[in-house]
Amino acid sequence: MRIAIGSTNPVKCSASRAVLSRVYPDAEFVCFDVPSGVPAQPWGDLEARTGALNRARAALAAGDADLGVGLEGGVQESEFGLLTTAWCVLVDRTGRIGVGGNSCTLLPEAVAHRVRLGEELGAAMDRLVQQEGTKHRNGAIGILTNGLETRQSAYETILRLALAPFQNPAWYPVPSGQSDDALHNTGGER
Repeated sequence: MRIAIGSTNPVKCSASRAVLSRVYPDAEFVCFDVPSGVPAQPWGDLEARTGALNRARAALAAGDADLGVGLEGGVQESEFGLLTTAWCVLVDRTGRIGVGGNSCTLLPEAVAHRVRLGEELGAAMDRLVQQEGTKHRNGAIGILTNGLETRQSAYETILRLALAPFQNPAWYPVPSGQSDDALHNTGGER
């Protein structure tokens, strides 16, 4: 089995390997830099899910793979302030789709303010802790929880959730007529 991950971010690649190698121990993993089709800083669950779906589909095609993995983080406004959000979408050649999310934590107002002004969350967190490349390591979640949760462990959780249709395919039949060609149409949210 060949599993293609729609990112070259080491956190996303490591999380995917950590979870999926337990389910598919003989799998070959490849990581591809593919476009998400959403802004660099996704706002809201819909943009983050769309980015994850686009990454999964693009990885599946780019890697001539059996399974495509898309992970996308973002932010969303709430009654408490700005929250992180994250989604995973898995797609296979038959058209089966699995979805898992959401890893939310409240962002400090100093970070939220910068993100609302157009700065990406990773850059705003880098500024907060005076480090570079935090999104390629523990991310906002790891920094804000002092490592109780990390970006990788959060991604691992949503990957496990996205596996439900693949673990129990009888409960999630692929709609008739759906194939890998159907994976190239994004559709909208109802």
